[in-house]
Amino acid sequence: IEVTSREREEEAGSLLSREPDFKKDEQSKDSIFFRDGIRQIDFVLSYVDDIKKEAELKAERRKEFEQNLRKTGLELEIEDKRNSEDGRTYFVKIHAPWEVLVTYAEVLGIKMPIKESDIPPAENIPFSYMLGPLKLPKKVRHPRPEYFTAQFTRHRQELFLIEDESSFFPSSMRNRIVYYILSRCPFGIEDGKKKFGIERLLTSNTYSSAYPLHDYKNQSSLEGIMLLTFDFISTLFHRNYFGEKIAMYFVFLGFYTEMLSFAAIVGLACFIYGLLSMHNNSNSSEICDPTIGGQIIMCPLCDQVCDYWRLNTTCLASKISHLFDNESTVFFAIFMGIWVTLFLEFWKQRQARMEYEWDLVDFEEEQQQLQLRPEFEAMCKHRKMNAVTKEMEPYMPLWSRLPWYFLSGATVTFWMALVIACMVAVIVYRLSVFATFASFMESEASFKHVKSFLTPQITTSLSGSCLNFIVILILNFIYEKISVWITKMEIPRTYQEYESSLTLKMFLFQFVNFYSSCFYVAFFKGKFVGYPGKYTYLFHAWRSEECDPGGCLIELTAQLTIIMTGKQIFGNIKEAIYPMVLNWWRRRKARTNSEKLYSRWEQDHDLETFGSLGLFYEYLETVTQFGFVTLFVASFPLAPLLALLNNIIEIRVDAWKLTTQYRRPVAAKAHSIGVWQDILYGMAVLSVATNAFIVAFTSDIIPRLVYYYAYSTDDTQPMRGYVNDSLSTFLIADFPNHTAPSEKRDFVTCRYRDYRYPPEDDQKYFHNMQYWHVLAAKMTFIIVMEHVVFLVKFLLAWMIPDVPKVVLDRIKREKLMTVKILHDFELHKLKENLKISSTELAKQVLIQENKAQLAKSAV
Repeated sequence: IEVTSREREEEAGSLLSREPDFKKDEQSKDSIFFRDGIRQIDFVLSYVDDIKKEAELKAERRKEFEQNLRKTGLELEIEDKRNSEDGRTYFVKIHAPWEVLVTYAEVLGIKMPIKESDIPPAENIPFSYMLGPLKLPKKVRHPRPEYFTAQFTRHRQELFLIEDESSFFPSSMRNRIVYYILSRCPFGIEDGKKKFGIERLLTSNTYSSAYPLHDYKNQSSLEGIMLLTFDFISTLFHRNYFGEKIAMYFVFLGFYTEMLSFAAIVGLACFIYGLLSMHNNSNSSEICDPTIGGQIIMCPLCDQVCDYWRLNTTCLASKISHLFDNESTVFFAIFMGIWVTLFLEFWKQRQARMEYEWDLVDFEEEQQQLQLRPEFEAMCKHRKMNAVTKEMEPYMPLWSRLPWYFLSGATVTFWMALVIACMVAVIVYRLSVFATFASFMESEASFKHVKSFLTPQITTSLSGSCLNFIVILILNFIYEKISVWITKMEIPRTYQEYESSLTLKMFLFQFVNFYSSCFYVAFFKGKFVGYPGKYTYLFHAWRSEECDPGGCLIELTAQLTIIMTGKQIFGNIKEAIYPMVLNWWRRRKARTNSEKLYSRWEQDHDLETFGSLGLFYEYLETVTQFGFVTLFVASFPLAPLLALLNNIIEIRVDAWKLTTQYRRPVAAKAHSIGVWQDILYGMAVLSVATNAFIVAFTSDIIPRLVYYYAYSTDDTQPMRGYVNDSLSTFLIADFPNHTAPSEKRDFVTCRYRDYRYPPEDDQKYFHNMQYWHVLAAKMTFIIVMEHVVFLVKFLLAWMIPDVPKVVLDRIKREKLMTVKILHDFELHKLKENLKISSTELAKQVLIQENKAQLAKSAV
């Protein structure tokens, strides 16, 4: 192999030296082959001449590295910089011949087909029949039959179904094998240590990039795929092209989107119910009635500047609030608690099915994830015996890492505290401008019609939510850079440790960053206001925020809608435009000489790098959206619908950018979504508690139920009088001077939302018995709802197996058939060997007998 590859390289080099400037018509710009048009390019390395002091060292490393690559059997073809578009970049094209592929396929334990499977495909996938019209035909999704597979062995090649050697190994396997060789190929001995691996060469800028080429044949087929198809990714982003790790992400995103469709339908039905019952709502009717709501004088919402106001000014706001705060809210909160359990349990089944179909049942952790990071080796001054390999390896004592661990923890804590501080700043903003909004909207006659639906509370909340969203984006952008830097400073030993550490930092920060404002509105706003004459103040300066008379749920809905929708729109625009602009600028700078061939390897070289963390950010985005859909969904039934619409676009954006805007990632194996699954489980459990508290403390459902069953006096219309009952009375004369409005009014009393004794009572302004009844009902509801949902969750988790029975049966059948096929093959081979041996033995015996007879006759 070594001699052959060297001869080919020398021949190619001589051709290159004779014709340095080959013409465009001699090679297609989309060629993915060597100059002979036969050998496929499996990997490309690029580098630029370095004029610095280390130029000779880098050149020596490259020479040694490429010589060692040839010794492993790889074939190299070098494109001179004179033939590149920018005139300064060398490209090293790498081809793995058949002998190399079969050798390393055996080393990596790759499973390949040995016989077409006789097991009928499974049809009982949950809910699959409901989404049949939105799925591609079965022949398109599964163009090839299923096979029994076995670990490839080069000495048993005739056992495997090899029709064409050039297409037997999919392109993802080919580039994975080549990368495996590149990551272990030595390039010299420096400082008494053997140095190896392409990652170290990339880190030291010996090579500028290393990537496999895109080789999809019909990119335009993307346009022909239906917009609402959930599983089209299974054809284009099959593991045969991108590998199992990226394919698993798209399977997860497709399945999540598929399950969101059911939640979206139920949420839309709840919204429609609220829309249809909005005008028949007795609470809104009383608030809007001039004889009821028009006669109720409410206490000022801020000190001195704000005036008294009539309850019917919030008529439209109360109707809008009913859209999301109605009887269906309880049902939807319980439904989502069950939905999230079904989603996670069915995902485990889908994951198990993928493991079987992708031959990952006996999969162990990918070796490249367990490799030592070059940064770790460079920083380590100590070495320690590995108990398993019995080799000396770089080692960093715990005391050397402790300062960085403390710095990392302090940094994360500081940034989460900064998020809280920014949220408090937004609260102060709302408190500061609320009085301005209230007085301005009251004094300006032009706002007479606007204030019917834009109350000072809603106006302040919307502007505060938009400001909070902008702060969230800014903090998130800065923290991403800091978290990557601080994780590198921790000097993780392996790539797996690096990714786990970064995942923890990013998720903790994003959880606080995106959800803290929603938690504030849901569980703190309006809960500690006090009462007129004895309000609570933030920093002894700003009066605590009050909820709208219709409750804080509508404000939570607005907050959630702005942050969730804004993040999704911003994320899709960023994912689509950012790499496209960078690639356009890079191509514009690179294309200096239009007479030169702009080859496929140069086209891919000018694309953005997806990077080892590319998939990490995709998962992080999806999990953050999952939090919006589950944690606060009781306040916004349309959240699953917004997420569904976003994901339909997200799948296509990810498909487009991975095939056209990013270099092709190196294929990697993965049998699950990893640590993200544990995070999803944690958020699912937390969502049950948050939705129970939202229904109990943020919505107005429990107080209405208590009034309906315990305090209503009208049998024909039980909810009549609820609005008046939910408002307490305050004597205006009891206002302190610094809180009463500057203008005197003829009113003797004003009303405020609470359950307190009236001024004429001996226990005036203390909580009355109805307050404690409502509080007890809220706590009872939380306990009952949590126990019911958790009971159903545990029952469903117990009833739904992690691995479907049909998959277990198929695994057992395949193992049985594989053993039988291998046994028959070895037995047949043994018989042939014995037959040949017996024939040879008979010939030898006959020869010996003939010799003996000739000797006798001669005597």
